[in-house]
Amino acid sequence: MAKNQTNAAPIAVEVTRGAVVESLHRASAAVVDATGAVVRQWGDVHQPIFPRSAIKPLQALPLIETGAAERYHLGDGEIALACASHGAEQFHTDTIDAWLSRIGLGEADLECGTHLPSHAPTMEALLRDNRSPNQTHNNCSGKHLGFLTTARHRGEPTRGYINIDHPVQRRVIRTLEDMTGIDLGRVAHGVDGCGIPTLAIPLIGVATAMARFADPAGLAPERRAAIERIAAAMTARPEMVAGTGRFCSAIIAESRGSILAKTGAEGVFVVALPELGLGVAIKVEDGAGRASEVAAAAVLRSIGALDEGLARRLADFLVAPLHNRAGERIGEVRPAAGWPEGQDQ
Repeated sequence: MAKNQTNAAPIAVEVTRGAVVESLHRASAAVVDATGAVVRQWGDVHQPIFPRSAIKPLQALPLIETGAAERYHLGDGEIALACASHGAEQFHTDTIDAWLSRIGLGEADLECGTHLPSHAPTMEALLRDNRSPNQTHNNCSGKHLGFLTTARHRGEPTRGYINIDHPVQRRVIRTLEDMTGIDLGRVAHGVDGCGIPTLAIPLIGVATAMARFADPAGLAPERRAAIERIAAAMTARPEMVAGTGRFCSAIIAESRGSILAKTGAEGVFVVALPELGLGVAIKVEDGAGRASEVAAAAVLRSIGALDEGLARRLADFLVAPLHNRAGERIGEVRPAAGWPEGQDQ
């Protein structure tokens, strides 16, 4: 079915090579407050999307609310890792190994699968030593370990915790329903890259959930306390949320937690803004991650969440340089001319 032209995603990001615009990326975005009211929007904010790893901080809420984090004495590092899409740097995998030992489980209990580390030096070291990656290297291993920890705490089976009918996943889905305000029993679902269910949630619903994460004043005391604990952990240990040279970690660190950002696969990006009480959700139409970060930074700048000092410190993320194989700068990924100003719908 053809997309309604009035809701067509605007061209948000362009990629240059020399003086020529070589590629274009369209994106939809919503900025919402905790009541669900739209503050600004671009494109189709009612389209269902798979939010993928962008909502890991929401999926980590039961880890706190069940008492599992307290029982197993989880600190900021572990809680931030439960929200992470990490690069499998040594400090990530060491923390995962120690956490597994603390709850009496091993790497084989993680049902997330394996892939090479996204952190290039770590990947190169692994290959150089002729070692294969294991489940702890999976960028979602912290989230999965959070799921296992709640299962251990509640006396639930640890095998099959990724299945949609497992108590762990039912608990997560109820949490997402509360935060988005949407009956998720009626939406389509699929399987994420790490094996857990992923639900097709309208973009505006994802933004609403992040706004409630940013401003939990209207939520139940236990939920508010859990959100505050997770936000504090992400702020204290931003390097755990992504890693060295990554936008999520950099913007959390540089903003001192006034911007809590999380990337997801296929061009999804979300932000919670505690000082403004707003949530932001972005979906790049073609799934390009390189565009989602630049689009997110542009939206944040347009709503006043990025002051000039912070923008200078994050300059290489606001306009991302492109280099050739010899290391020469030959282009950039940047907001499209006139976007996002003047493009609201």
